[in-house]
Amino acid sequence: MIEYGAGLLVELVFLSTVALIWIMLVYQFVLTMAGYLYSLSAARERRRLDALRAELPGVSVLIPAHNEELVIERTVETILASDYPKDRLELIVLDDASTDGTASILDRLADRYPCLRVVHVPVHEGGKGKAAVLNRGLTLARHSLIGVYDADNLPEPAALRYLAAQFDLEPRLGAALGKFRTINRKKNLLTRFINIEGLSFQWIVQAGRWKLLKIATLPGTNFIVRRDVLDEVGGWDEEALTEDAELSLRILEAGHLIKFVPYSTTWEQEPEDLRTWFKQRTRWARGSFYLMRKFFLNVGKAKNKALAFEVFYFLALYYVFLAAIVVSALLFALSATGLVSIPVPGPYLEVWLAAYCLFAAEIMLMLSREPHEDSPSNMFYCMAMYFTYCQLWPLVVANAFYLEYIKKERRVWVKTRRYTQS
Repeated sequence: MIEYGAGLLVELVFLSTVALIWIMLVYQFVLTMAGYLYSLSAARERRRLDALRAELPGVSVLIPAHNEELVIERTVETILASDYPKDRLELIVLDDASTDGTASILDRLADRYPCLRVVHVPVHEGGKGKAAVLNRGLTLARHSLIGVYDADNLPEPAALRYLAAQFDLEPRLGAALGKFRTINRKKNLLTRFINIEGLSFQWIVQAGRWKLLKIATLPGTNFIVRRDVLDEVGGWDEEALTEDAELSLRILEAGHLIKFVPYSTTWEQEPEDLRTWFKQRTRWARGSFYLMRKFFLNVGKAKNKALAFEVFYFLALYYVFLAAIVVSALLFALSATGLVSIPVPGPYLEVWLAAYCLFAAEIMLMLSREPHEDSPSNMFYCMAMYFTYCQLWPLVVANAFYLEYIKKERRVWVKTRRYTQS
């Protein structure tokens, strides 16, 4: 056993991890309250937009599509069935060197829909990732607003209209993003956890940051960016695995706002098996490491100080917070087995229970902003995911760290597996 005198360092580490965890929890609580308040004002804003029905600008929607035969037809038809004026809507689907039936499906659709443009990227030029194909699409787009949807997305009829209308409400806006929902959320336990995670992240982090700081970060889908802003910042970074978050930081760096619009909703597929989920989240974590390296030394020069906040948030989340959780869990296990003694007095069990209850309460509060999501079953899943799903994240980050800094594996953008749409 490590005696008290020899274990002073252990005690300091333990207390530091408890303090760091609670700092993040308090910050998350503040975001939760701000996100809840924003949900109320966003509902009022939606009603005003529905009453106004102002003239909408032209928008070019880009859809990257690599081997998307399972989903692409329904996605195209759903977007073209939206209530956006067809004379101001251009849909460009970028067939990125697909080897399945994607090309033939798109050619058939192009014969039926005049506002659909299909671009077939040759095999020798394609397969370079989402950012590369979006940059190609940007050179072909005709309108001043550029929208992006993933190939599996089913946006609600008004989703695009709500996003485009934001640029008249806020002249300083560089981009506007909507909310994504999990269409296969009832498939299995994993998709139920992902559904709760996605909703809580958007209502707490995205909504809370917009309410408090007037910032948000772009997701991979259901967003619009001003064409001149894209030109100003140089388009998408083709080295980034999380090209959406990377673009967000450069838009903020240039002094523009990014707004979260929760009433613009799209439905998308999420991983239905752990292997697919683990690969996707590892890509996200490696992408975040790349962002921190790229922007950390320049945060002091940014026109928009929100950039510094975003970089330090990524730093705290992926390094400090997760490390504190792992260390505190390890010390707890060692202490329980008698290998380490931590005689620092304190109600640590009560502190842990308070953190757990706060975690569950915050999520359930924000789930109440969605119809039927604050159900007893979701309350059970929310409480269970702390001990199961949430514990997988340190493994994801550790794997990403190994690939990025130890193995130094080349970063390759790999799309998430699709499933047949029901």
